[in-house]
Formats: sequence, structure tokens, C-alpha cells
Amino acid sequence: MPKILPPDFLRERQPLLGSEWEAFLQSYDTPRAYGLRRNPFQDCKTLPFPLEPVPWAADGYYFRPGDRPGRHPLHEAGAYYIQEPSAMSVVSLLDPQPGELVCDLCAAPGGKSTHIAALLHGDGLLVSNEIFPNRARILSQNIERMGIPNALVCNESTENMASHFPMFFHRIVVDAPCSGEGMFRKDDTAIHEWSLDNVALCADRQKMILEHADQMLQPGGVLVYSTCTFAPEEDEAMIQWFLETHPDYTLTDWHKTSLGRQVAGIPECAGLSDGLAGIFSDEISSKVLRLWPHKLRGEGHFAARLQKSGTPLPVSLLCDAAAGTKNSSKGKKKKGKQNKKKPELTDFTEFKDTYLNTSFSPYPALAGGRMELFGDELYLIPAPVPSLAGLKVLRTGLHLGTRKKNRFEPAHALAKTLVPTDAQQSLDCSYEDACRYLQGETISCPDTWKGWTLVCYEGCTLGWGKARNGLLKNHYPKGLRIQGWNDPEKK
Repeated sequence: MPKILPPDFLRERQPLLGSEWEAFLQSYDTPRAYGLRRNPFQDCKTLPFPLEPVPWAADGYYFRPGDRPGRHPLHEAGAYYIQEPSAMSVVSLLDPQPGELVCDLCAAPGGKSTHIAALLHGDGLLVSNEIFPNRARILSQNIERMGIPNALVCNESTENMASHFPMFFHRIVVDAPCSGEGMFRKDDTAIHEWSLDNVALCADRQKMILEHADQMLQPGGVLVYSTCTFAPEEDEAMIQWFLETHPDYTLTDWHKTSLGRQVAGIPECAGLSDGLAGIFSDEISSKVLRLWPHKLRGEGHFAARLQKSGTPLPVSLLCDAAAGTKNSSKGKKKKGKQNKKKPELTDFTEFKDTYLNTSFSPYPALAGGRMELFGDELYLIPAPVPSLAGLKVLRTGLHLGTRKKNRFEPAHALAKTLVPTDAQQSLDCSYEDACRYLQGETISCPDTWKGWTLVCYEGCTLGWGKARNGLLKNHYPKGLRIQGWNDPEKK
């Protein structure tokens, strides 16, 4: 059934497409593309369904919708993240490097955050923020599922983030809330919620967010602004406004970035429609990225890469500055309970010596991190993190576990950062046992095993179990359990 698009949208966007208008409209009657990104934190050699590479993302692949990878144990194991293919271009354009401090300012549900984390390789810091609590919780769950060791998840306004992290980050992504025109083919809700008034409302909000992003970006830093809309008011006009009001920025030609090199030789994959030519300066129109649904296998997307002038600052100085600024503005909160003394780690040390084979050395941010107690919850906070006093933080680095009377109980988040060789006992399940485990059922294990065991499937970590007398008591979080995993149709 053909899509019924808003009349105002048709009237406003037809001039932008010019001679491409009919091809653009026809794209709405063709099937959408489906994509996923492989997760480098989980060592899954092969997936049980065919994949085809997405040109603009090194670990991105197209999959057939009938294969239903979202309903497979490997999805729960964090072997991949399902993401719209065009959206993968944004982090490829950002090109974060290991050791950097990176912020995803409007991060839910987590596609771009998990992509950033994959490119950081556990070295540096990712701060993912989402202002809406429910969406922030989903973001946090996805960060955990993918086993990301060096991330914070905040539930804050961009204004509060800017006051806490002044000139802190090397790179920032602003995947701005927008009118969603690029999602019309895949999401009927986006069609029903669209209006010209909403386009104007989004543009005002985007300006505010960009101002806050500028305050958070250190000299020499990179800011990538993106939307999933075609509206020039939210795209080229937004970049034009930003450059006019922030003369210390320059617009990078996306063709000359690592993303441009990745898609070199793929004709017509992206670029300016003939209807847009001449509306904006060549400086803007030739350097921003537009992905069109009638030109590639993906939905509509826009992105621009902005470089701030100046010389980057040392990470240690940035942390000191961020902590000092926050403490000076919130003096009564600068000494949170977790900072008064070092936590007693005997219980955790005993657990680690008994059940683990790792010192987190593969992840430099954790190897040099600090352990802090929040009540009875023990966290390993990545090395570059300044004081967090005054922030709403859902995920304070890596949750190691809970201190209980006479014992330490490891967290699910800890399991997700481990690979099978990191544990003294790891059980690689069959498909059937993996399904039973994800439902919360007990599964079998060797009779000689005792205590905490890492439960895995195809080399990817599912979670914890506790072995005794040949059975593995299930410690998969109750809130994540889904019934029906042993349905043959899910294979």
C-alpha cells in the first residue's frame, strides 16, 4: 500500500528534489533496508544468517528481515546491534580514536553510542546522555548488553551537561531530535506527527543543543551534527547559522574524511539533489552529507562535521577543570559519600581471585580506573572521569557487583564485559540451553563445578550462573527474561 504523505511535506519538499522528485516518491513504495553492526567486544566468529556489508560502516551489514536477528540468543548476548544502515554513517564521520573523551549528547536508544564505543576499543571515555528517563533506561540497557566497559550514562538536560563538562570532550555527536522526515518509509508514526510547526520547533531546539555542545567541546575538537530529516531549516540552514554565530569553527568536507574514503567509487550514494543546488553556498552544500532513500539502501539522513579551532588540552587537565568547575558551582555537593574514603575491597578481591582470570588490562580506561562504592554497589569508574557530583547518572562506569553479608555477588554488567577465557569457569551452551537460560531456567553443567560460572553461547557472553551438583542456577536478570526463546521459529 503506497504511503500517504502529508500535503505540506509534498509541497515543501518537491522543489528540493527537482528532477529527482518522482524517483524519491517511488522509493516509498519499495522495501526498506535492514542493518546491524557487529560488536567487537564479543568474539562471535560467524552469524547464522547471511550478511552483506554496509559501505559506510566497517562493522555494518545488511540482513534479510525474514532472518529476524533481533529474536536470536546472539542478539541478547550483544553480538550485534540492530541499526538503520544510513544512521551508521554518523559515527563513521565522527571517526573517534582510542583514548579520546567522546560525548553522545542525545543518545537514546544507543545506536550511535555503541558504535562510538566499538571504535574506542575500551580506551578513553564515552559519556552518553538522554534527557528523557524512560529512553535513558533503554540506552543504559543497550550499553550493558553490548558489554561496553568505559561508558557513563547520564539522564540530564544538555544545559546541565554543559555546565558539568566545560570544554571537556575531544569529539561530540549531536544526533538532534528532529522532524523525522527521513524515517517516513519505516515509521508511520513519524508521518502522523509531522507538521511545519514541528519543523520550526525542532530547529529552535537544535540551536539550543548546539550552543551547549559548543560549550562542552575542547579547542581543536570535532562536532558532528546529524538529523534524520530532509528539512533544510534543520539541516543546511542550521549549519549556516552555526558557522555564522561561531566563527571559530570550520566545516569539513565529508568526502575528505575516513567516511568519504569508505564510500569512494560508489556512484550517487549520497550528495546534493539538483533542487537544493544554489539555495545554500557552495561551501555548505558541497561539504555536508545527505543520504537519500532513492539513491542507496537506507533511509534519509543528514550529517555535517565541524572542526573547532585551537589546540587540544591534556586529558588530566580537562578532568581537573571539569571537576573544579562543578565543585565551585555546587560546593555543598563536592564531597559525595562515595568519595570520603576508599572502599573495602576484600570481598571483591576474593571473588576475583577465585573466579576470574582478568585484570581488565585489555581496556586501558578500566586498568587505570578507580573503584567506588555507592551504598553496597561497587563500580569501576574509568580513569578519565571527573567528579560526578550533581549529575543524574544511570550508569557510573562498570557495575562490578553488590556487597552482601559475607559474600560478593557479581553484576550482570560485569559478565557482559568478559569473554569466556576471562572466567575460571565458562560454559558454552547449545542453542537450546541458551534459550532456556534466557528464559530464567536452570541448565546442566559438569558435576565437579562449583560457584560462579560465565554462561556463553557461540563464544559470546549471556550472563552468570552458579554451579552446584551438576546444575547451573540461573542469575540472568529477571527484568531481561523473555519467555518463548525455545520456539523453533526463532532459530
